[in-house]
Formats: sequence, structure tokens, C-alpha cells
Amino acid sequence: MNKKDVFAMADSETKTSKQRNKKRKWREIEAIQDRFRLEKELAEFDMDFDLDSAIN
Repeated sequence: MNKKDVFAMADSETKTSKQRNKKRKWREIEAIQDRFRLEKELAEFDMDFDLDSAIN
């Protein structure tokens, strides 16, 4: 194995790890966006609603 092969293997490993990191970051961003979206939807509901008084 020569130096070119070693560098090519190292380069391909870094590319795949960069791609994985990029995908993981996007998943984290999407999870944060989903959390904010859910908080916004819950804020739209009336949180002072009393279930006990609604049943009786």
C-alpha cells in the first residue's frame, strides 16, 4: 500500500463522518423546530380550562 492509498482511505473516512455529522445536526435542528412548533400550538390552547367544571 502506498501513500496515495492511505490518504485516499483517510479522506473517504473523513467525508463519511462529515456527512454523518451534517445529518445529525439537521436532525437536531428539526427536533428543535418541532419542539418550538409544539410549544406554539400548546400556547394557542386555553391552559386555564378547568376539566372538572366542564364535566359537572
